[in-house]
Amino acid sequence: MDQKQIEAIVNAVLQEMNSPAAAPRPLQSAGAAPAPAPSTAGEGPLPDLAGEEVKRWIGIGQPNNAKALGDLRAATNARVAVGRTGTRSRTLPYLRFLADHSLSRDTVFKEIPEEWTTRTGLFIVQTQVSDKDEYLTRPDLGRMLSEEGRRLISEKCIHQPQVQIVLSDGLSTDAMTANYDEILPPLVKGFESAGLKVGTPFFVKYGRVKVEDEIGEHLQADVVVLLIGERPGLGQSESMSAYMVYRPAVATTVESDRTVISNIHKLGTPPVEASAVIVDTVKKMIAQKTSGINLK
Repeated sequence: MDQKQIEAIVNAVLQEMNSPAAAPRPLQSAGAAPAPAPSTAGEGPLPDLAGEEVKRWIGIGQPNNAKALGDLRAATNARVAVGRTGTRSRTLPYLRFLADHSLSRDTVFKEIPEEWTTRTGLFIVQTQVSDKDEYLTRPDLGRMLSEEGRRLISEKCIHQPQVQIVLSDGLSTDAMTANYDEILPPLVKGFESAGLKVGTPFFVKYGRVKVEDEIGEHLQADVVVLLIGERPGLGQSESMSAYMVYRPAVATTVESDRTVISNIHKLGTPPVEASAVIVDTVKKMIAQKTSGINLK
């Protein structure tokens, strides 16, 4: 079966699903526009499965409380109000699930663009991972810098900073490229305004969270802030986390020593807002000389 046949079948199913006899009517909540079922008439392309009209589509016919259902659909990006056919998912939500899953897989395997690192001016160090496949199968190697990486940070970084900022692709390259411009400049400015000595920011390729312990120990930093791409969720590939730890050491730092702010992206915690929270948190860490569960 070729691509045209597959598209014809999907178009036919969607057109039947959206016909007046088969499709539930779009619902309208107070203050919100209706969420019509995407049009699939004619021989044109399939609707954009990542588009808002598909995400906001309501697949439940004749609900008991249409207004409440419409309000719920308008208030969240979660997969609610999509309906079902017997025990199965409806076709449109199922196609969207497949599209979102493909986006997540693509994000995990994507490499950081060379033009991005050139534009940002960040110097790059690499962990002991050699490629993306090894990164996914050997998490332990992503927790340790390569010998060349240790040499580079010794040569290029300020030693004994109060705050060392590190960026890493982690499991989402998109998190770096989408959020960098809105989080790093205000973060550096915030630390400087607080009177803190900021180290030289740099990028770690194929990094895992624990790599910040070796970096902090090597540079003798008071606090390390690691901005790293999160494992992508379905349809959300741009989420970043900030892992902060006071006086990290490879041998003694445990996971409960880390303070974490997650879900940093335009539809979660906005990057600029997250930078302000990170600055306030780091100031507390330095004042209390601790992090993680011991931070008050």
